[in-house]
Amino acid sequence: MPAISILLPCKNAAATLGECLDSIASQTWDDYELLLVDDASSDGSRALAAERAARDRRIRLLVNSGRGLVAALNQGLVQARGELVARMDADDRMHPERLALQAEFLRRQPHIGLVGCRVRLFPAELVQTGYREYVRWQNRCLSPGQIADHIYLESPLPHPSVMFRRRWVERVGGYRDGPFPEDYELWLRLHAAGCPMAKLPQVLLDWRESPERTSRRDPRYTREAFDRLRAEYLARDPRLLGRRGDLVIWGAGRKTRKRCRQLLERGFAVQAWVDIDPRKIGNRLQGVPVVSPDWLRRRPRLFVLCYVSNHGARELIGRELHAMGYRRGRDYLAVG
Repeated sequence: MPAISILLPCKNAAATLGECLDSIASQTWDDYELLLVDDASSDGSRALAAERAARDRRIRLLVNSGRGLVAALNQGLVQARGELVARMDADDRMHPERLALQAEFLRRQPHIGLVGCRVRLFPAELVQTGYREYVRWQNRCLSPGQIADHIYLESPLPHPSVMFRRRWVERVGGYRDGPFPEDYELWLRLHAAGCPMAKLPQVLLDWRESPERTSRRDPRYTREAFDRLRAEYLARDPRLLGRRGDLVIWGAGRKTRKRCRQLLERGFAVQAWVDIDPRKIGNRLQGVPVVSPDWLRRRPRLFVLCYVSNHGARELIGRELHAMGYRRGRDYLAVG
């Protein structure tokens, strides 16, 4: 049996698939099988995959008949024989040591269920400022504690960068289809199940930016979809369930109220909205007062959800809460 199963769904990726397969063939770790799941491609991707499979018996070409990405992922997962599963996308490139380094990390850290790596966006001329900042944040989020504490901000792990223990993903039911990003939903489900996740500090994946990226075109990746998904898992988080009556929202703007409504509609009440805008402080929103940060200093320890989305402001708020004795993950969480 191969030690690693590489799970690679593919649909109409003939322009980039060859480069991707070359990067896999160049791995220093060669004990793997490549499960290439073609999802009814119409551009020659399947023919290219078949030609490569004829030359390399480690490649297994599977056909998904156009049932979509999640079906392709689950089909590959069922067929996987390796104890470890490495995800890959047909338009990305692996560093030659990616499989070896991730497999060795999981061997040395048997309690870790999933490991990612730092990534590099390419080609540089297509990378916009917002996405560059998102990847910079992702690449700083390395330890199991950091990933757990930031899990409600954004997806902390690029999907094609991860390697996981197959038994963990099978234990939580595989990939789920629905009106949400399938990778982020799986990370949240693994987190809720107690699966420790980590990330290697090396850049081991070139992550392709493209106007055709699924996250730009698919309604499952809209802000509303992310808000619904986060609220669903926040509402089950034991840290919030035990503090239902002690909840404070940092951020009193209209956009913040819209984003946190998904959570409040699940039976959570707010004691106060915290803001630094003097025009808002002293008002009441939905019958709840808008207060300054100093209000927190004069109260017993509450549980704060920071819905401020600006990266720099989030860090300032975190430092201020720490100065008050609040601890991330125990007394407050940042929400994307």
